[in-house]
Amino acid sequence: MKIVIAPQGFKGNLTALEVARAIETGLKRAGHEVTTLVVPMADGGEGTVRALVDARGGRLIAVTVTDPMGERVTAHWGLLGDGVTAVIEMAAASGLGLVPAAKRNPLVATTYGTGELIRDALDRGCRKFIIGIGGSATNDGGAGMAQALGAKLLDGRGRPLAWGGAALAELAQIDIGGLDARLADSDILLASDVTNPLCGPQGASYVYGPQKGATEAMVARLDAALAHYAEVIRRDLKIDVRDVPGAGAAGGLGAGLIVFLGARPRPGVDIVIEASGLNEQLRGAALVFTGEGRLDDQTACGKTPVGVARKAKELGLPVIALAASIGSGYQAVYEQGVDSVFSIAPGPITLSQSEKSAAQLISDVAERAFRLFLCGVRAGRPEAGRGKGKRCHH
Repeated sequence: MKIVIAPQGFKGNLTALEVARAIETGLKRAGHEVTTLVVPMADGGEGTVRALVDARGGRLIAVTVTDPMGERVTAHWGLLGDGVTAVIEMAAASGLGLVPAAKRNPLVATTYGTGELIRDALDRGCRKFIIGIGGSATNDGGAGMAQALGAKLLDGRGRPLAWGGAALAELAQIDIGGLDARLADSDILLASDVTNPLCGPQGASYVYGPQKGATEAMVARLDAALAHYAEVIRRDLKIDVRDVPGAGAAGGLGAGLIVFLGARPRPGVDIVIEASGLNEQLRGAALVFTGEGRLDDQTACGKTPVGVARKAKELGLPVIALAASIGSGYQAVYEQGVDSVFSIAPGPITLSQSEKSAAQLISDVAERAFRLFLCGVRAGRPEAGRGKGKRCHH
C-alpha cells in the first residue's frame, strides 16, 4: 500500500519534514506493509523555503541583508536541487518577527532586504524564483526592494527616495533604466493567497497596517502615499497596479513585484504543489495524509490541507488531516476534499506539553487513524486483512 504524506509544518515547533517523518513513524507501527512517500508542503508563507528545500534536495543559503528598520540581519533563502530555482520568503529579511513590537513603524520600514535576497540569488545563477510574501513589517509598496535591485525612485529634487511607506508621498519620478538586467531573463512566481488591492478600505494600509504598528492617522497617511505611488507608476511605467488583486499583499510588495519584476501571482499552495512534484507522487497511492498546526474555517480558504486534498480528489484518493489544534468551523474542509480530521491532543494538554511531545503525539494519532482506515479496507475486502493475523476489534 502506497501512502503519500504531505503536511505543512506546525508553526514555531516542527518543520513540514519533521511532521511528515512523525506521521511515517506512526504508520509503520501499525504493522501493515506500506510504502510511504514524504512530500513536505507549505502555502507560500512561513516554512515554504524549508519545505521546498527538503522536498527538492536543495540547501539553505545565508546572507547578511537589511532588516525592516535598517539594521543588518542574517537571512536565509533556498536554492533547490536544480541549481537555478530560488525560494525566498520576504519575511526572512523584511518580516514582522524581526522587529520588536515597541519599534514597529511602517512609516519607515523597508523591503530593501528582500531585494538584497533576490540580488544574491541572481548572483548565484538563479533565474527561476518562488517568492512568498506573508508576514511583512512593511508598507512601502516594494519600493525598497526595487531600489535594492537598481530602480531609481526620486523625489522632487532628484534625490533617492528615503526608505519606508511615508516617503512614497514624496515620489516624483521612477527610472528603471538601472534595474538589474538579469531580471528580464527570470521567471518569477509570487506566492500569496492575499487578494487585497493596493489602496482603499480593503488595501494594504487599512487592512494590515494596524498589526504593523500603524495608528489610525498613520493608516490614512500610508494609504494616501500608496495611492500616489500607484499614480506615478501608472504615469512613468504605464502599468496600472492600484486595483490588481494581490497588489496589497505584504504592504504592497505584491505590487512592487508585479511592476518591477514582472512577477506572476498564484496561490501559494498551488506553487508549492507544483514545485514539489506532489501530483506525480499521488499517482498509485491508496491514502494521503496532510495537516497543519491549526485547522479551522480558514483552512478551507486554500491553505495546505485543502490544496493537497483537492489534488488527491482528482485521483479519487481518501485524505486524512492531522492538526495540533482544531478550531471553529473546521468542518468546512470536508467540502474541499478532506475525509477525516484528527487532533493530536490525547486529552486536556497545555501548549508547552503539546509542543514538547509533538512528534510523539503526531505518530500516535497517525497510527490510530491508519488503523481505522485499515478497518474500512478490511470491511470491504476481508482478504486484505489476511497474512499477518491482523483483525479489526470493535
